Amino acid sequence: MSSVDNLQATLSSGMGSQTNEKVVVESNPHDKQDFPPLELEDSDTTVQTAGQDLAHDGKLIDQSESSNPSVVAEENGKSYSAALQTDKLGEDKKITNGDYLPYPTLFSGMHRDAHEREAWRAGGIRFAPLRVPFKRRMQTAAVLFHSMSIVVLVSCFWFSCANPLTWPILVPYLVHLSFSNAAMDGKLSYRSEWLRSLPLWKLFAGYFPAALHKTFDLPPNRKYIFGYHPHGIISHGAWCAFATNALGFSEKFPGITNSLLTLDSNFRLPFYRDWILAMGIRSVSKESIRNTLSKGGASNDGQGRAVTIVIGGARESLQAEPGTLRLILKGRKGFVKMALRSGADLVPVIGFGENDLYDQLSPKTHPMVHKIQMILLKVFKFTIPALHGRGLLNYDVGLMPYRRAVNIVVGRPIEINEPTEEHPSQEVIDKYHELYVEEVERLYDAYKDKFSNLNTVPELRILS
Repeated sequence: MSSVDNLQATLSSGMGSQTNEKVVVESNPHDKQDFPPLELEDSDTTVQTAGQDLAHDGKLIDQSESSNPSVVAEENGKSYSAALQTDKLGEDKKITNGDYLPYPTLFSGMHRDAHEREAWRAGGIRFAPLRVPFKRRMQTAAVLFHSMSIVVLVSCFWFSCANPLTWPILVPYLVHLSFSNAAMDGKLSYRSEWLRSLPLWKLFAGYFPAALHKTFDLPPNRKYIFGYHPHGIISHGAWCAFATNALGFSEKFPGITNSLLTLDSNFRLPFYRDWILAMGIRSVSKESIRNTLSKGGASNDGQGRAVTIVIGGARESLQAEPGTLRLILKGRKGFVKMALRSGADLVPVIGFGENDLYDQLSPKTHPMVHKIQMILLKVFKFTIPALHGRGLLNYDVGLMPYRRAVNIVVGRPIEINEPTEEHPSQEVIDKYHELYVEEVERLYDAYKDKFSNLNTVPELRILS
């Protein structure tokens, strides 16, 4: 989906040293629960979060309340602001630049109708049965529409160019396209909440299915940079959670306007650029990030604004294989530098199951293919994964993603306590980068068993 390779190259020069500061991680004894492995099949699935926790005085509180710092602070006889300022909260140790609150328990209640078991075989390929619920057909159509949107819209442009009757409209449009900077001016022009809330996206999210999980409140008087991991092949989870309202982002994080970022080159494609602008997508360039986080809000200073960057970029998409989680993160520090420049807090996000949506040729077994992909990446700043998935009417051959659950979990924010400056020191950049990486690891450890699609939990590997 989105890539930050060009941004990282601009921002990460001279960022080689690592801080010596270490962060102590302590496990939460309340989260040591055993969950059986999930066996996902091609079927309808409804994912929801529910449950209750037992407070320290024996009172039952809702799970959403147990993850709310305000409630936890009240239970400890402190205000929310006081809880963030003090050196100790309950029995938990201070392990970030604020007080540590353990990740809440998230539940995934799943209901499956195993339509794949009713498939009929021909030539070694499993074909979908004829009697499949109409809703499932609509879900497949929604995913097909999204996957083909770039091809369809760009093709419509070329067909329009071949028709002289459309030229009086196309010429002014192309002039506008040449001078427009809507993708990076920070005004969020052309963003349509109506399009982002179409029933189409509910069907799209229900295909996998996808679910968005909140672990902590994000105050609307702050700015945020969300880091989405992993990239996967096409980042369907990031699109569901942050480019549409299908998963309820605005209800879970009221007062925050989030923009998913993608390559600037996507905004040079006629018709397609208007579509993604209407969906709230913006450029991943440093100018776009700075403008988006400095405008809007009650005081027009960017408070309540957020951007989502798929940190690993195109290189990470080549690492996406089912049952793996390899993140290109060690050398990615440009987003940290932008957070320090804009005063935005860092929020790690993991899309559990994102890498399971497609199969692709492994670099180990097909080194020549991988070499060609890396050449394309170096020259064009994007690459084409050698992928395959399922088909429209079969379960084994095609370019459609598999029906496997994607659970997008928004982690604990890392508050930036440094004064904003154009050129933060390398020591400060390394410090917050280390905090971010460690928070990604804690977030993964908290939910890897609960949201793994396969019988074996993939090992998290942080790569350069």
